[in-house]
Amino acid sequence: MAEIRVLLVDDDPLVRAALSHFLGREPDTVVVAEAEDGRDALDQVGRHRPDVVVMDVRMPRMDGIDATAQIAERWPDVRVLAVTTFDTVDTVLPMLHAGASGYLLKDSPAGEIVEGVRRVHEGTTSLSPRIASMLIEHVRERDHRAPRAARSLEPLTDRESDVLRCLARGMSNAEIAAELLVSEGSVKAYLGRIMTKWGVRDRVQIIVAAARAGLIAFQ
Repeated sequence: MAEIRVLLVDDDPLVRAALSHFLGREPDTVVVAEAEDGRDALDQVGRHRPDVVVMDVRMPRMDGIDATAQIAERWPDVRVLAVTTFDTVDTVLPMLHAGASGYLLKDSPAGEIVEGVRRVHEGTTSLSPRIASMLIEHVRERDHRAPRAARSLEPLTDRESDVLRCLARGMSNAEIAAELLVSEGSVKAYLGRIMTKWGVRDRVQIIVAAARAGLIAFQ
């Protein structure tokens, strides 16, 4: 089984030590390097090319938002999972827009953070329930004032709608495939078609667009 190579980025050495301990116990994850801020993170990504970067948001010299944006541009195959204490719209949305594939809070159980690393590595999304609820509430409040015509989306097929409902439940590609009795390749194809129809680039934006249109709610 191939190991998931992880870079830990946090200005608190105790947080890095705790995350390294949790991830080091898992047979499928290995911490290849650590960094204390965003600038150091860019150096370490260039040197080690990790699969997943576990990224704090507020750090000196360069914050996690700027670092994530540069990683997404320079190394698009490297996934970023935000793990932080900040749960407000003005930190969550910029981090997701910068290219983070997930957003977890530091008070999440250790197992949830480990699973979040696995999810973003396989190309899925990992959001803390509190973050998911806040994100959807923000979208609804913002779009309550928008004209309904702006919220229309190209209709999905029945199977694409099934995939969307599974996605809203936080399921991985493998879980969706098992639920719908199709291959993971088919799930990826359906997700790709939804992205193309709606003009979005990732799973997080699929969920946001669907919530904006009133098609789904997080479960």
